[in-house]
Amino acid sequence: MQAYNPLMNKTTIEAYLKKNQDLRGIEHWKKHDSSTLKNYGIGLTILRKYAKSIGRDAKLAKSLWTSNVYEMKIISILIDDPKIMTIEQSERQVEELEGGYLAHVFSACGAPLAKTSFVVELTDRWTKSKDSIRIRCGYGLLYEISKSKKKTPDEAYFLAHIATIDKQRKKASIPILMSMAGALMGMGMRTTKLNKTALKVARSIGPIIHNETCDPFDVVKHLTSPHTKKKLGL
Repeated sequence: MQAYNPLMNKTTIEAYLKKNQDLRGIEHWKKHDSSTLKNYGIGLTILRKYAKSIGRDAKLAKSLWTSNVYEMKIISILIDDPKIMTIEQSERQVEELEGGYLAHVFSACGAPLAKTSFVVELTDRWTKSKDSIRIRCGYGLLYEISKSKKKTPDEAYFLAHIATIDKQRKKASIPILMSMAGALMGMGMRTTKLNKTALKVARSIGPIIHNETCDPFDVVKHLTSPHTKKKLGL
């Protein structure tokens, strides 16, 4: 992400959203999301690109987060500064995630939260939580940790999380199971041992039907793909 852009503020961002609103996206939002947030129907790919043009800006992120506009909250998440973020801030924000892809973007997809110095601590705290949003975000962060090559925990750490997923998967809701499956996929692509262990659990879970408009999420396919086999030398 590029350096801070002083020309960006809440007013210019709102003007951009109004100019680029997508009526089809708005209609889709009305049909598939029950949140009270206002929506301009702009896709996540476009918002990511726009966020990169803004750069890291913790002050602007804080301002945008108070908005009742979905896209502003997404941009807020994407431009926040992991060097400045705190656990206290994260605990406040996780209470305010509502609808759409907020929880997913907040914890996964290269989220700034996953780049903080306390990400492992927060992951362990949230995956043990009784709050469903925290659990989802915890496994989203675990997926991000599994992809990282910088200061990541050892193999035993991931094996313990795989065991926990196996123990809790039968009682998990579909949204939580999807987050667990994402973490399984990430962990299973790290080493041959993790692949074998994660694959066993993924086969027990099977394809997850989570949306009538999307194909089932099948972790087994990802963990046995030619790409994964080549990467791990299987």
